[in-house]
Amino acid sequence: MAEHLEPKKRKSGMQAALVIDRPVVLVGMMGVGKTSIGKRLADRLGAPFVDADDEIEKAAGLSITEIFAKFGEAYFRDGERRVIARLIEGAPKVIATGGGAFVNDETRTLILERATSIWLNADVHVLADRVSRRSHRPLLQGKDPVTVLTDLGEVRNPLYAAANIHIRSDTSPHGRTVENILKALCA
Repeated sequence: MAEHLEPKKRKSGMQAALVIDRPVVLVGMMGVGKTSIGKRLADRLGAPFVDADDEIEKAAGLSITEIFAKFGEAYFRDGERRVIARLIEGAPKVIATGGGAFVNDETRTLILERATSIWLNADVHVLADRVSRRSHRPLLQGKDPVTVLTDLGEVRNPLYAAANIHIRSDTSPHGRTVENILKALCA
């Protein structure tokens, strides 16, 4: 078992829970399920959950789409880096990052040094199906999701591969993915 994770009895004394003493950071492509899986994982760990994209929007007072439109991707990535650095501080929590966060060298280094990183990976067609259900993704505006996700994957997947743990996300219920994460954290 990893030195920063330990099984601990829940208050009921009936079921062992995994206790984390550092952040667990979910990385991966847009649409892989970082937020929905992260919420379920945090619940199972008895830890707080935070979505980095939500925190960026709160800090900027703008939606991510508005930030991209008004200031560009470089400005967004700089703010994202600062927000993630702040989120890693303090009590251990589960953090869902945006798809491009782990691509930033400083952010990736910080996550690898100070957190347990989990790469959620999925087939490009699963991702395209999921992202087509919502229209708030700036990198997909007016573009074919399969093409964009394939191109992004070629650049990002080798970087995501640096994560401590690799978990496959597919069309099965997110609860199964959470179980796979818990098993990997205990291994």
